[in-house]
Amino acid sequence: MDWELVFTIRDALKRPLFAEAELIGGRNGLNRAVRWVHVLESASFDSLIHGEEMILTTGMSASTDLAASLSFMQNLIDKNAACLCIELGAYFSSIPQEMIDLANHHDFPLIQFTRTVRFVDITLDLHSLIINRHHRMLQELESISREFHRLTLTSQGTLKVLQLLCKSTRTQIVYMQLQGKPLFFPALPPEEQQPLLSFFEAFSEEMEGVQPDAAPHIREYGHKTIALKPVGALDQTWAYILMVCNHKPQEFDCLLLDSASLSIAQELLRTRYMEERKLFSENLWVDELVSGRGQEDNRIKGLVGPDFNVVNELPYRVCLIEIENPRDVKWNSSENDWESITFHLSLILRSIFEKYSLRPLITLKNNRLTVIALDIQSKLPGKLRLQQALDSLQHIRSDEKLKDLQLVTGVSKSHRGLKHAHAGYQEAVQALSLYSCYQKSILFYEELGVFQLLLSLNDGKTLENFIRSYLGPLIDHDEAKGSELMLTLRVYLDHDGSKQIAARNLFIVRQSLYYRLDKITELLGEDFMLPENRISIQVALRAYQFLYPEKFSLPSSRSAQL
Repeated sequence: MDWELVFTIRDALKRPLFAEAELIGGRNGLNRAVRWVHVLESASFDSLIHGEEMILTTGMSASTDLAASLSFMQNLIDKNAACLCIELGAYFSSIPQEMIDLANHHDFPLIQFTRTVRFVDITLDLHSLIINRHHRMLQELESISREFHRLTLTSQGTLKVLQLLCKSTRTQIVYMQLQGKPLFFPALPPEEQQPLLSFFEAFSEEMEGVQPDAAPHIREYGHKTIALKPVGALDQTWAYILMVCNHKPQEFDCLLLDSASLSIAQELLRTRYMEERKLFSENLWVDELVSGRGQEDNRIKGLVGPDFNVVNELPYRVCLIEIENPRDVKWNSSENDWESITFHLSLILRSIFEKYSLRPLITLKNNRLTVIALDIQSKLPGKLRLQQALDSLQHIRSDEKLKDLQLVTGVSKSHRGLKHAHAGYQEAVQALSLYSCYQKSILFYEELGVFQLLLSLNDGKTLENFIRSYLGPLIDHDEAKGSELMLTLRVYLDHDGSKQIAARNLFIVRQSLYYRLDKITELLGEDFMLPENRISIQVALRAYQFLYPEKFSLPSSRSAQL
């Protein structure tokens, strides 16, 4: 960057009012930036300075003894003051050597005025220069930022933005793509690239979960400093920019880094939108696949295309994502808004799935996204990575419209071979249909337990007859008396007959539970807890919950709904 835009201690010492000032310590810190000038005569100044201030003092509050003077100066160093200027006179006849040694140790400029100076003249002079340079800095920042935006509209815009960032900040720039090779501006030989790549690999773990709009993270790198900035949008990170500085990054550097990352993110987002539209049109065959219209190998091969052999060997799960608008938010134009929402969602979904080594094949029908999540082999189990990806999708709140949506997902078992995609789709549909029973936003088919069997028996009569044969007396009693014996029995059995836990979850006292259990025993018979009967009763309870989920809401759930 143009160092004239940063006002430093070296610049201040060239001003006429510092003609007779003497630099007696901290000579290596002359390039420290001066953000403001502050007159300080109080030893208690914790809330009075913010950092990078030139401190002017007569030493009134710090000259009582050497310990007080050293403590005063150390506190300024800890608060990142730019330098300390002391006027010799009534409070300091000379500067103690210990203070000079402390200044040299921290490269903290220590300046003495041997004659009386008007602090007000110094503040007026330096403040006018600082404000003028800050104004020039903002002008240059605006000019370069406009150029960043212009470059993103040209061919290879990202590369040109990074080249301009390198030139404007006079630093080494490294562009780390999550999917692609790292880029270096200016180019570096391989032996100099590897230490930076190793540094990023260790640093990137700290950056996990940091949003792209976060401020640059600063870390020491040997005798240099690195500022790292995520690049992305829609709560997703697609790349990182590393700025390797020979000096501590100044405000100008960090603002330019922010502007460059924003311009690159906008170009990446445009590119991804175009790719997503293309994929949406190309993936119409996914709907044929999951609907079972093309299950012959030759037909599927024709639909998938050249990479059929690779894709067909990968394990996959079918995810059915239902998009709901629980708040009934009114949109300006249903068609345009719905298209915007679905593209936003599919774009975010693709980015998240790729992050977890999953390749999504997406198709949309009505308010449901169907995703064939192909598992690109990774160290972690596929189900765990898919769970993490779907959990991340649940917490996307980057768009005003997306935050009003509720996503409910049914997930099939793992399959291999695309001809089984229809079976996987049916499993996902069945898992999704049980949302009202489980009240979970993500349901895996293999975790449905006995519901897998009940789904196949739901022909209108079989389940009803089974339920009546084991639970008929309780159902009749609840309907006639308005009691909750069915719910009580379900909670009691779900917690292995623990009266204490059952009473707590039902929000009733123990005596009330005893009364209900006695009534259940009277209606079902003394032997209802025998293993054979208990298994049948629990299956019947699950069947009843499957058919009438609203009747099995716990008290706390009903209260929350009210």
